[in-house]
Amino acid sequence: MEQTPSLDDLALFVTVAEAGGLAGAARTSGVSVPTLSRKMQALERQLGRVLFARGARGYSLTAEGRSVLEQVADLGSLRARLGRSLSTSGPVDVRITAGSWTSCYVARRLGPVWRDKPIWRPVFIEAAARLDIARRGADIGIRNKRPDQHWLAARRTGTVEYAAFAVSTEVRGFVALSQTDVQTPSAIWLRQHHAGEIVSTAGAPRLLADLALAGVGKVVLPCFAAQDIEGLQQVGPVIGALTHEEWLVSHHEARHDAPVRAALDVVAQVLADKNSMLPG
Repeated sequence: MEQTPSLDDLALFVTVAEAGGLAGAARTSGVSVPTLSRKMQALERQLGRVLFARGARGYSLTAEGRSVLEQVADLGSLRARLGRSLSTSGPVDVRITAGSWTSCYVARRLGPVWRDKPIWRPVFIEAAARLDIARRGADIGIRNKRPDQHWLAARRTGTVEYAAFAVSTEVRGFVALSQTDVQTPSAIWLRQHHAGEIVSTAGAPRLLADLALAGVGKVVLPCFAAQDIEGLQQVGPVIGALTHEEWLVSHHEARHDAPVRAALDVVAQVLADKNSMLPG
């Protein structure tokens, strides 16, 4: 390598890798497509590695590219945090991502424990697919397993169980996520074990609960979520294959930022209260 790449060029590399192509990276960074192309080629020459496989569908990372990304991914997070800090004198946005039902649960109970924390402002990013905390996708994540990336810090907050719920034990058939939508583990399990019993589909988990409340079919839910839905009762045993741990995750360095630390404490308190109220 002739010289050490600049931090700006490495940050642009992270942006291109996240966007999966130059056009998306140009919209995000404000740097033109030709300039990005030139900088990525120059970066590859400097590092002596092929970072991207270029094709009609965009830029996909090579094995060498993924290796480099693991080393520099936190540059994007650092840049985003610095930008937010410099652009505002009030509460700092802290982005929280989790599955649909967990996001709803935390949002409903956040007020009483957040009002006295003026240094941060909750921003929920509901996502069935994981967002990469190290690469600016979110500041805090609630995950179904302990992360194995060295740059992520995590604390276990409890266990999540699933079961089938309906308005009565007389209901037959299931309601399921549409196959065109991101498939959650519970949706995958349902299609693997009860595909022939699906009587209706919808594009959002909350709509499935509404269909169940209308008596259309049974819905597979986290047990904690069903506690918030008056009118549904558990009509089947806990589904062991879907039981999983719950982990509160943040970037190893970002967790020391005062706003993120305050948010972590609040979210951890909400999740701890959730688990203390569950039976067993």
